[in-house]
Amino acid sequence: MTSTTARDQKHQRAMAKQKSAVDAGIAAATEERGVAVLLTGDGKGKTSSAFGMVLRALGYGQQVAVIQFIKGVQLSGEEMYLRDQCPQVRFYQMGTGFTWDTQDRQGDIAAARTTWEVAKEALQNTSIDLVVLDEITYMLAFDYLPEAEVLDAIANRPEQQSVVVTGRGGGTALRDIMDTVSEVKEIKHAYRAGISARRGVDY
Repeated sequence: MTSTTARDQKHQRAMAKQKSAVDAGIAAATEERGVAVLLTGDGKGKTSSAFGMVLRALGYGQQVAVIQFIKGVQLSGEEMYLRDQCPQVRFYQMGTGFTWDTQDRQGDIAAARTTWEVAKEALQNTSIDLVVLDEITYMLAFDYLPEAEVLDAIANRPEQQSVVVTGRGGGTALRDIMDTVSEVKEIKHAYRAGISARRGVDY
């Protein structure tokens, strides 16, 4: 037997074993309901990942709501695309920009609570399949929103509705109620090397 043949056979056995494990996992996942996903960490890509799920849901003809906290002053590619090409998406932005730009705690709290009312309505709407709460973790970390109310709304949303929460931190209570938690870790970032944010990549 040649070394190539032996390697191919070893590969086939390994893949057969892996397929068996994957099939068993799929067979064991029998519960049908919406999922709660938290995308957190200090790395780039949390919002981008959430918008990837928005496109996935739209591909299946599902109803989507996107509520963005913090963002809304500078236009982003995803905002322009959704507003122009996907008018069926319920899209709302807090509109104040980053908290370090406003430097107005009371104004930010008022804007956050107005935005939360929109989010809360989406989380109660049985016709919406996917709700994205972009950067809401900051609203919890800064104590702009009542944590218990936010967690209750997420936990008690319609059974078939999925929710995606993005942003750094958010606390252990938030993590505890989520079905999937993914942490994006920064290894390198172009910005730290003096490279400007790139249209179509960073915003």
